Amino acid sequence: MENDQNKTLITEEEPVFAVMDAQDDMDVPLDDEQQDEMYEHFSVTVDRGQAMLRIDKFLTNRMENVTRNRIQTAADNGNILVNGTPVKSSYKVKPLDVVQIVMPYPRREIEIIPENIPLEIPYEDDDLLIVNKAAGMVVHPGHGNYSGTLVNALTWHLKDLPLFQEGDMRAGLVHRIDKNTSGLLVIAKNEKAHARLAKQFFDHTIERRYVALVWGNFDDDAGTVEGNIGRSHRDRLKMAVFPDGSDGKHAVTHYKVLKRYGYVTLLELRLETGRTHQIRVHMEYIGHPLFNDERYGGDRILKGTTFSKYKQFIENCFAIMPRHALHARSLGFVHPSTRQDIYFESQMPDDMRQVLEKWDSYILNRDTFTDAE
Repeated sequence: MENDQNKTLITEEEPVFAVMDAQDDMDVPLDDEQQDEMYEHFSVTVDRGQAMLRIDKFLTNRMENVTRNRIQTAADNGNILVNGTPVKSSYKVKPLDVVQIVMPYPRREIEIIPENIPLEIPYEDDDLLIVNKAAGMVVHPGHGNYSGTLVNALTWHLKDLPLFQEGDMRAGLVHRIDKNTSGLLVIAKNEKAHARLAKQFFDHTIERRYVALVWGNFDDDAGTVEGNIGRSHRDRLKMAVFPDGSDGKHAVTHYKVLKRYGYVTLLELRLETGRTHQIRVHMEYIGHPLFNDERYGGDRILKGTTFSKYKQFIENCFAIMPRHALHARSLGFVHPSTRQDIYFESQMPDDMRQVLEKWDSYILNRDTFTDAE
């Protein structure tokens, strides 16, 4: 599992909520997916003249719209650090202490209608559950999707739990994946698990691996894409890479070739950060858009021949899988109660598996994909 090497300390003159939700600072919604992580981070260096003061009171005074109870809950779960060490809410701050706090988002209360939507749940215990989300399901209500979402389904499935009885559109969520991305999500079932999982996402110790089919071949068997991701200046419905760091937020994606098909390649991708559409944007940036990714240019023939049989083959693939070819295959993290490392892996969804089988067949019968005209 990865360690965080990119924490930014904010001086007292610049206290900030480093909220990981692009919906809050973007003028045009993208789709159901905004920032992947769903936590907020506050960091401050205590002033030289600060008198000793309980840290829960200090932070309540410094942070807007945050209750003392939320701060105390964060401290109880080890999510308040002073000079890199967890402290209790009774700790008294001293001049030049560096204080950091990570918390799940405050509740956004809207009318959540519980819906008896079938979910694939490969694991569940008293603290969390793992959902294998199908492509096409929005994670939480918003942008005109107020029913049929994962949160609507969870509110039904977990209706006896306090966390899911308060109309919170983010109940239990610590990360998200796109509507048209399939795969694994971890859901917290109580406040303690929510706080501890959010901290692991912030520390980059959650291990997340995806598989994707992308256009083109690769010179190397593995590599890393690094570049800030932010709202595109040319198309406000897209994200873009800003390699000079002039805009956006730091993003790192590692990739490894699993299989080469000549015109397309199957990759395993590991995320260090969780930016909006990160894999899709990084792959487009290096010239390898996801297969059938409409938003980032992968929904047309980018590599291959001009033969009509090949064109028909691609159209058939698009018909089988009318969405971008991305699956969140695995999740690994420390259990919030047992503190044991746990790991989950899901099978390739049927639509993606069928497309890969077609590419296997294409390789075997490549010579037949020529014009008979």
